Amino acid sequence: MGRPFKQYLSGPRVYSCANCRAHAADHEDIISKAFQGRHGRAYLVNSAINVTVGPKEERVLITGLHTVADISCSSCGSVLGWRYEHAFEESQKYKEGKYIIEKAKVMKEGNW
Repeated sequence: MGRPFKQYLSGPRVYSCANCRAHAADHEDIISKAFQGRHGRAYLVNSAINVTVGPKEERVLITGLHTVADISCSSCGSVLGWRYEHAFEESQKYKEGKYIIEKAKVMKEGNW
Protein backbone atom coordinates (compact mmCIF):
# COMPACT_ATOMS: atom_id res chain seq x y z
CA MET A 1 0.00 0.00 0.00
CA GLY A 2 2.89 2.39 0.62
CA ARG A 3 3.26 5.41 2.82
CA PRO A 4 0.36 7.86 2.97
CA PHE A 5 0.86 11.37 1.61
CA LYS A 6 0.97 13.88 4.47
CA GLN A 7 0.15 17.56 4.35
CA TYR A 8 1.86 20.06 6.63
CA LEU A 9 0.55 23.33 8.05
CA SER A 10 2.81 26.37 8.07
CA GLY A 11 1.08 28.32 10.84
CA PRO A 12 2.89 29.05 14.08
CA ARG A 13 0.35 27.07 16.17
CA VAL A 14 -0.71 23.64 14.95
CA TYR A 15 -2.63 20.72 16.45
CA SER A 16 -1.14 17.32 15.65
CA CYS A 17 -2.23 13.73 16.24
CA ALA A 18 -1.10 12.81 19.76
CA ASN A 19 -0.17 9.33 18.57
CA CYS A 20 1.99 10.00 15.48
CA ARG A 21 2.31 13.84 15.33
CA ALA A 22 0.75 14.20 11.87
CA HIS A 23 -0.66 17.72 11.48
CA ALA A 24 -4.45 17.82 11.90
CA ALA A 25 -5.64 21.43 12.31
CA ASP A 26 -4.43 25.01 12.46
CA HIS A 27 -5.21 27.07 15.57
CA GLU A 28 -6.50 29.85 13.29
CA ASP A 29 -9.28 27.53 12.02
CA ILE A 30 -10.90 27.15 15.45
CA ILE A 31 -14.49 28.38 15.54
CA SER A 32 -15.20 27.41 19.16
CA LYS A 33 -13.44 25.76 22.11
CA ALA A 34 -16.71 25.20 23.99
CA PHE A 35 -17.57 21.76 22.61
CA GLN A 36 -17.72 18.37 24.27
CA GLY A 37 -16.29 15.23 22.68
CA ARG A 38 -16.34 11.61 23.77
CA HIS A 39 -13.15 12.09 25.80
CA GLY A 40 -13.71 15.56 27.25
CA ARG A 41 -13.29 19.02 25.74
CA ALA A 42 -13.18 19.48 21.98
CA TYR A 43 -12.72 22.17 19.35
CA LEU A 44 -15.02 23.01 16.46
CA VAL A 45 -12.80 23.77 13.44
CA ASN A 46 -13.40 24.81 9.84
CA SER A 47 -11.04 22.28 8.31
CA ALA A 48 -8.83 19.32 9.13
CA ILE A 49 -5.99 17.71 7.19
CA ASN A 50 -4.42 14.25 7.20
CA VAL A 51 -7.72 12.68 8.21
CA THR A 52 -9.92 10.03 6.68
CA VAL A 53 -13.69 10.33 7.01
CA GLY A 54 -15.55 7.20 8.06
CA PRO A 55 -19.12 6.12 7.29
CA LYS A 56 -22.00 8.46 8.11
CA GLU A 57 -24.24 7.65 11.03
CA GLU A 58 -26.97 9.41 12.96
CA ARG A 59 -26.05 10.30 16.54
CA VAL A 60 -27.95 12.01 19.30
CA LEU A 61 -25.52 14.58 20.70
CA ILE A 62 -25.97 17.21 23.41
CA THR A 63 -27.44 19.61 20.85
CA GLY A 64 -29.78 17.11 19.21
CA LEU A 65 -29.79 14.64 16.33
CA HIS A 66 -26.97 14.97 13.78
CA THR A 67 -25.56 12.92 10.94
CA VAL A 68 -21.83 12.62 11.63
CA ALA A 69 -18.82 10.68 10.39
CA ASP A 70 -15.84 9.84 12.59
CA ILE A 71 -12.49 11.21 11.42
CA SER A 72 -9.28 9.25 11.88
CA CYS A 73 -5.64 10.18 11.44
CA SER A 74 -4.63 9.06 7.95
CA SER A 75 -1.16 8.08 9.22
CA CYS A 76 -1.89 5.96 12.29
CA GLY A 77 -5.67 5.47 12.26
CA SER A 78 -6.39 7.06 15.67
CA VAL A 79 -9.91 8.51 15.90
CA LEU A 80 -9.50 12.28 16.38
CA GLY A 81 -13.15 13.35 16.40
CA TRP A 82 -15.93 13.62 13.83
CA ARG A 83 -17.30 15.65 10.95
CA TYR A 84 -20.81 17.10 11.01
CA GLU A 85 -22.55 16.01 7.82
CA HIS A 86 -26.12 17.12 8.55
CA ALA A 87 -27.93 18.89 11.38
CA PHE A 88 -31.64 18.27 11.74
CA GLU A 89 -32.36 21.39 13.82
CA GLU A 90 -32.20 24.76 12.06
CA SER A 91 -30.21 26.35 14.89
CA GLN A 92 -27.44 23.76 14.42
CA LYS A 93 -26.99 24.08 10.62
CA TYR A 94 -23.83 26.19 11.06
CA LYS A 95 -21.99 22.99 12.10
CA GLU A 96 -22.49 21.22 8.77
CA GLY A 97 -19.18 20.50 7.06
CA LYS A 98 -17.20 21.42 10.19
CA TYR A 99 -15.00 19.15 12.29
CA ILE A 100 -14.79 18.30 15.97
CA ILE A 101 -11.20 17.70 17.09
CA GLU A 102 -10.96 16.21 20.57
CA LYS A 103 -8.42 17.94 22.79
CA ALA A 104 -7.37 14.60 24.35
CA LYS A 105 -6.46 13.21 20.90
CA VAL A 106 -4.17 16.02 19.72
CA MET A 107 -1.09 17.84 20.91
CA LYS A 108 0.09 21.41 20.38
CA GLU A 109 3.10 22.05 18.17
CA GLY A 110 4.80 25.30 17.25
CA ASN A 111 5.08 28.61 19.08
CA TRP A 112 2.48 28.55 21.84
